[in-house]
Amino acid sequence: MRLLLVEDSVPLADELTASLIRQGYAVDWLTDGRDAAYRGLTDPYDIIILDLGLPGKSGLEVLKGWRSGMMTTPVLILTARSSWAERIEGLKAGADDYLCKPFHPEELLLRVQALLRRSHGLANQPQLEAGGMQLNEDQQTVRCRDRYIELTTAEFRLLRYLMLNSNKVLSKAQLADHLYDGETERDSNVIEVHINRLRGKLGRNVIETRRGQGYRFCGAE
Repeated sequence: MRLLLVEDSVPLADELTASLIRQGYAVDWLTDGRDAAYRGLTDPYDIIILDLGLPGKSGLEVLKGWRSGMMTTPVLILTARSSWAERIEGLKAGADDYLCKPFHPEELLLRVQALLRRSHGLANQPQLEAGGMQLNEDQQTVRCRDRYIELTTAEFRLLRYLMLNSNKVLSKAQLADHLYDGETERDSNVIEVHINRLRGKLGRNVIETRRGQGYRFCGAE
């Protein structure tokens, strides 16, 4: 999953970026509201974490611009604990959730997971489930046919995105857009390698190839 973090505090951004990457997210980090206003509308993010106190353009202005531009990506806003008025304004402007500073990184990770599931119609799941399989996002393992299977980071990231988009045909370009950050060189052949490795662990029929179109997660059922 590709995530945009907009935060001008370097120590906090470094901490959050490291934590998010460990959990299998591809993270783009921006510090200026003007840059964020543009990138949020042009890049295919799965979720955005937005601080409201930004240089260049306030987070609230950025959020209003995104929503007026019909951007539907889930947005989690970060606010100072005492700024209850900011939280209300952020929610009115179209934020999906908010988190008060200071906070524990694990709480942010849980809120991100919840927002992603909600945005894919899976809000009531304590863990991501699709096609008879259950993904443990903390341990980066998957339960398949009553077996617990360990995944590499790359396999986990790919399988999570496929499961969140179960039964949808996803092209290699779509997968690359959502699995890599903006600085990483993208190679569609690498995606094919990881698809084949997942099939080797989970079964050949778990992921279907649609010639000329892409891949579809079918599950183990």
